[in-house]
Amino acid sequence: MTRLGLLIPSSNVVMEPLAARQTDIQVHVNRLGVIDIALNTTSRAQFSMDGQVSAAKLLCDANVDKIVWGGTSASWLGFKHDADFSSRVTSETGLPTTTSVLQINQELAELGVQKIGLVTPYSDDVAKQINRNYEAEGFVVSAWRNHGGKMSRDFASIPQSTIRELICEVALGDVEVVIVMCTNLDAADLSVELTRSLGIPVIDSALTSFR
Repeated sequence: MTRLGLLIPSSNVVMEPLAARQTDIQVHVNRLGVIDIALNTTSRAQFSMDGQVSAAKLLCDANVDKIVWGGTSASWLGFKHDADFSSRVTSETGLPTTTSVLQINQELAELGVQKIGLVTPYSDDVAKQINRNYEAEGFVVSAWRNHGGKMSRDFASIPQSTIRELICEVALGDVEVVIVMCTNLDAADLSVELTRSLGIPVIDSALTSFR
């Protein structure tokens, strides 16, 4: 059985219960200090490359086979951040390394879609930065909804009924896929259910981390 080393934000309470439900992998977790999500320098510093890489490398002590950053910070920091993180961890540990966002982007490539919808719990400026990053990669963000929060620990308390409503609103737009962009949103089961009922893929960033 594959031993997955999972690095998650310290305020995340969704990923570990979801990891425990995986039947085909054994998950070992470490945490990176993340409290708030904003575009200011202080918030961005939580994701300093050296700190993130050091936290990831500690997972090697558990003799894992693969490392995943189970956070979506690159969606607003820029996708290069995760590409650089993965490359550096692999270089320094010899282990294949990826991230939630890189997994999402791989899935988008496999689906061959262009028109995407985004659901996030973030503030307007963070959500708009995510939109810009995807548009810079050639995607069309046809519809998006954000809940307007800043504190990471609060995202997990957003009710599934609210998340469902946001996903369904976005799905009404001219979209080929809906992405739930935050691993601290309890949307894994909703993504499976709504993919069936809406007739388009609903990609949950937390669930995608275990691909």
